Amino acid sequence: MIRDQGIASKLWRFSVWALAGLFVLNLIGVIAAVVMNSFARRWLGTWLPSGWTTRWYFDAWSEFQLSSVVLVTFQVVFAVVLISGMIGVVTAYALARRDFPGKRAIILLFLLPLLIPPLTYGIPLATVLYQIGLGGSFWGVVLINLVPSLPFVILVMIPFIEQIDPRIEAAARVFGAGTGSLFLRILLPLLLPGMLAALLLVLVRTIAMFELTFLIAGPTSQTLVVALYYAVFASGVRASQSIDAMAVVYMVTTLFWLVLALQFVSPTQIVARAKQQQAS
Repeated sequence: MIRDQGIASKLWRFSVWALAGLFVLNLIGVIAAVVMNSFARRWLGTWLPSGWTTRWYFDAWSEFQLSSVVLVTFQVVFAVVLISGMIGVVTAYALARRDFPGKRAIILLFLLPLLIPPLTYGIPLATVLYQIGLGGSFWGVVLINLVPSLPFVILVMIPFIEQIDPRIEAAARVFGAGTGSLFLRILLPLLLPGMLAALLLVLVRTIAMFELTFLIAGPTSQTLVVALYYAVFASGVRASQSIDAMAVVYMVTTLFWLVLALQFVSPTQIVARAKQQQAS
């Protein structure tokens, strides 16, 4: 009986690792094919392209007006990051330091945009934004991206704030520190790692957010991921190498900020810290 259980356990572990390995190999194959095709002169019916070139990146840059698209993308992203940081940190501080009736309900409300599919609330929200004249505008894209980004900052920052001893703030006030001085000299250095992690992950999330941005973006407010969608599915004949070059630009941009964010904090550390705070 014990031997049968040992064999079953080994078979289960082997199956899990085999499926994980198959998934990783498939992912690497897809990415490698896109990257190679973006540099290929011609690639038809052979294992490798017949030649290599970088012209497709220049063609994609001019054909899809990537200079303006990238500029709009970073304008949207940094606006979302700035507003999320300013409002999210203050709100997280209030929730971490104050107990009041309905606090759990408010935290659950903030959690909902991260749990439910974006289209569930995105379509009604986009309808409202169009009705008030923000449809297709820059600020419409910013506002609709704030819906999941702001709760994310709040929920990430609450554990960071709760681990700071309130007696440190009380001692600073005893020695005459005002609210501004307390935040800049005491809280900010302690919260900086958490703020950087939260805001960098918001940055990555906003760059990659397709559903909400697609619902509200106009011709002059498209981010890179929406422009990539239109490049693939718009009418007309386009070289696949140009589209793949655009996809590589998008992948590199997203991966750069994601790797930078993971240098400050790991998502598992955030979960572990939150569980520790709940246990205490």
